[in-house]
Amino acid sequence: MSWEEDLQGREPPPSLETLIVPRVRDLGDGFHVRRALPSARRRMVGPFIFLDQMGPADFDPGRGLDVRPHPHIGLSTVTYLFQGEILHRDSLGFVQPIRPGAVNWMTAGQGIAHSERTGPETRSAGGRLFGIQAWVALPKKHEEVAPAFVHHPADTLPVIDGEGIHLTVIAGQVHGGKSPVRAHSDLFYADAKMEAGSRLKLSAEYEERGLYLVEGTVEVEGTRFQPGELLVFKPGSEIILNAQSSARMMLLGGEPMDGPRYLFWNFVSSSKERLEAAKADWKEGRFAAVPTETEFIPLPPDDPPAPVRYP
Repeated sequence: MSWEEDLQGREPPPSLETLIVPRVRDLGDGFHVRRALPSARRRMVGPFIFLDQMGPADFDPGRGLDVRPHPHIGLSTVTYLFQGEILHRDSLGFVQPIRPGAVNWMTAGQGIAHSERTGPETRSAGGRLFGIQAWVALPKKHEEVAPAFVHHPADTLPVIDGEGIHLTVIAGQVHGGKSPVRAHSDLFYADAKMEAGSRLKLSAEYEERGLYLVEGTVEVEGTRFQPGELLVFKPGSEIILNAQSSARMMLLGGEPMDGPRYLFWNFVSSSKERLEAAKADWKEGRFAAVPTETEFIPLPPDDPPAPVRYP
């Protein structure tokens, strides 16, 4: 199926390069994800190599999320919640609850392991979990940096308000706001809320730009788009977003990567040999352990890594 077929009869806007409509995957216990990146149609947008919508999922009291310890190399993970809470633990010893509007930015670099679970108090009460997880591939010169973790509370992130727009700059620079989050790439990542009837301009400042619609309906050059759709725009064009209803979206992108990336499981690298080494390290228990955790996710079956190219 071509991306034009996913438009379902809608006219492709001249500025649209491709449309990705991720399918819903059930991970069990009613927890659903939509994986927009990587896609067969577009593997990366700027340095963004992975984009998952988590939920919304409603957990009964006593139930919750349990992602056992697993490893990463060559990327930064970015967890951003709209509702609920996730308890992050990693092999550096950090234990951090992630709450709506805050940013957890974990740089794997040469290697890190972490778990993502529902904390005891939240699990006891039950509730909704809804958010986005993104992976940002590291430039070649930073692929092997020391692992690091930083947490930025919601009130430390710049917010741009005006004319029906409420925009939070998660990382990078956009619309005059600059995030305190330290990234290794020239990128932008923002959470934009629009009131019905409002307009938002997405400038051509960055070569690669995408919009993932979380809630509501927006119009671009006369064509309407729905929740769960990732729009990737052509370079150089100024985009005007018109909210047909109250809407929420993630704006993301940046400059093209400095070459293709290989992706296997949770590992990203510009080198297939480095992926093989990471696989062996996890299988043989050479990654640092996550304190207090006794479980782990084993290495999946060994399929040849496919290059993740740009675009």
